[in-house]
Amino acid sequence: MSKDVNIHVEHLTRVEGHGDIYFNAREGKLEKVEWHVTEAPRFFEAMVRGKSYVHLQPITSRICGICSIGHSLASLKATEEALGVSISHQTEILRRLALHAENMQSHMLHIGYLVVPDLFRVGSVFPIVEKNKDAVVKIVSLHRLANFMSDLICGRTTHPIRLAVGGFRMVPTRKELEDLRARLDGAKDTIDEIASLLASVKGALPDFERETEYIGLVHPELYALYDGDIGSTDTGTHPVNYYRSITNEYVVPQSTAKYTKHNRESYFTGALARYNLNYAKLSDYGKNISTVLGLEPPIHNTFMNTYAQMVEYADSVQDSINILDELLEGNVQPERADVKPRAGRGIGAVEVPRGILFHDYTLDRLGNCTKANCIIPTNQNHANIQKDMEAIAPSLVELPENEIELTLEMLVRAYDPCISCSTHFLKVHFIR
Repeated sequence: MSKDVNIHVEHLTRVEGHGDIYFNAREGKLEKVEWHVTEAPRFFEAMVRGKSYVHLQPITSRICGICSIGHSLASLKATEEALGVSISHQTEILRRLALHAENMQSHMLHIGYLVVPDLFRVGSVFPIVEKNKDAVVKIVSLHRLANFMSDLICGRTTHPIRLAVGGFRMVPTRKELEDLRARLDGAKDTIDEIASLLASVKGALPDFERETEYIGLVHPELYALYDGDIGSTDTGTHPVNYYRSITNEYVVPQSTAKYTKHNRESYFTGALARYNLNYAKLSDYGKNISTVLGLEPPIHNTFMNTYAQMVEYADSVQDSINILDELLEGNVQPERADVKPRAGRGIGAVEVPRGILFHDYTLDRLGNCTKANCIIPTNQNHANIQKDMEAIAPSLVELPENEIELTLEMLVRAYDPCISCSTHFLKVHFIR
């Protein structure tokens, strides 16, 4: 006899922020599966209105404690476009280094501390320490390397203080850059070992596929993170200023975060989207790690997003080494473009760990912000999470409840969601 199932996961663990999962089946037939975002909304767009252009980056870097560098860079790009500021090549490649550092830090945090426990069917990383301490120590070393790199380029790991409109307030010394390069090169053996470990437990991931639209930055020469156009696996390439026609935000009753859709009913942004769009632009080292992990694009299994993050970690290490070699050929000194207030509008887009991020500012003639819009990657992924749940749920109905719950939790965690950052909607009920 088919069973009845009622599951409510309140405040899913090992994600940033608060989200709930509902799964109901009666007599073996699925009745409901829903992803609820319950996080209280935050209104950073309102916080920056009336603020001077010099304050926009420090304020918006506080949107996220993990993606503060990415928010800073999107903010600076939008501000500089509005003000007509052009940055130097040195500033651009230093910013690319900063973005690599953040992606590496966030990816290894997600892989090592949030997903690996699922692959070994334990509740946290601590039981793994008892069985495989060496692997955990190596994961920690890769995480610390990224933190060190963030500190060096940005002044600190979270909420950077060296980044500024037009350039950098302070840059690393030559000796510091040489030390960073040596550390990155020395980390490759550890990266290889962690990739092999992930490959060995790949079978723990559900065999699930749902083809969707993948959206991210694309660039003719680079694996796009800092700069590029908007790319879609469905509709090709679009300019960044077209972003609102890509994201098409809308409201659903069970979420304090808006949903988005473009060519289909949902789309995916993040490491897997970037991998599907930009695989050909990976370094040889990134492609080697992809081979170790058994990945070949296009990939339509959401659970492989974590494995795409491992490929990106390796590729960021190699590209960072290449950038450092270029910087060390010259004399790195702090550079700031000339900045003068003026009226204008600017849109900045960068790739952060969870996907494509947009900042859009309108400034008045004094350089004060009169209008702002921020569209966060997790905000863009909520609809795809829901559609993935709807696709996988029928196959779960006859499983034990603990397996149903774990599979749905793993599905959400695969997106590496930053739920708090994505909440930009508040439904107000007026009583008259």
